[in-house]
Amino acid sequence: MYQNLFMNRLALIFLVLAGCSVLAAQSVNFAAATDTTAILAFASPDGTPSLPSAPIPAPDFAPSVPLPRMAPELALSTYQQRASRQAQALAGYSANTVIRAELPDSTQHGEFELERHYIAPHTLTFKSLQYAGDGFVKTNVIARLLQSEVDHVQKDDPDATALRPENYKFSYKGTTQVARRALHFYQVKPRKKRVGLFKGHIFLDASTGSLVRAEGRVVKSPSLFVKKIDFVQEYADIDGFTLPVHMHSEARATLVGRTIVDIVNHHYQPLPAPIASAAASGSH
Repeated sequence: MYQNLFMNRLALIFLVLAGCSVLAAQSVNFAAATDTTAILAFASPDGTPSLPSAPIPAPDFAPSVPLPRMAPELALSTYQQRASRQAQALAGYSANTVIRAELPDSTQHGEFELERHYIAPHTLTFKSLQYAGDGFVKTNVIARLLQSEVDHVQKDDPDATALRPENYKFSYKGTTQVARRALHFYQVKPRKKRVGLFKGHIFLDASTGSLVRAEGRVVKSPSLFVKKIDFVQEYADIDGFTLPVHMHSEARATLVGRTIVDIVNHHYQPLPAPIASAAASGSH
């Protein structure tokens, strides 16, 4: 369930940006556009995926001892089984999060550091630590994103965007090497054109079946004000759970122009189901 929640975050981000576009038209005078180099890189002309270095480097979780390599079909099946088990076993977590948002065309940006606390299935809270940057970005981009994420956890169904055969077609494309890890990569195509689904690639650890990266383009924008939503999301195995450590996303929104959002999660403290239950009981 937890991985599915972070897939759904893509739709949340750009619903916020759509609202930001309307607000910008009412309240902001924009400077001349700046030439900012794109960070995302996807498939090269020969079809081989390009895996760029993240703007904020993720920790190196490569195993110190090489493990036997799974067949592609087994790795995909193992990933889906792990995701299903994790939905039952991960009952909560706490983490530190840094959200960086940038509107290059108006040279506005902001960085918000906070703590997040999640208890399955429908409780998500944040504690503000510090903010630096433009007030417009804080109020109309980052704060709206956080509120949208809370609302989503409370109301939405993560199964609707899960990386499962019910939602996607998977096509094996080969093996690549990243940070000393052999990865199987697969093209994924959604079975329906629905908000929250994407077309692109996923990368699985060839030895464990763990999800390492997902990248692509959202197939249906949540708003007419937002176009070409591209993203890269990276994961790591922490205390037996596969958790998202970094998401970089870019889009072009009406009026505000190019929009960049980075979300980095670190210092995870996952709560397995029995521990989370005991913690909840002790709080009463």
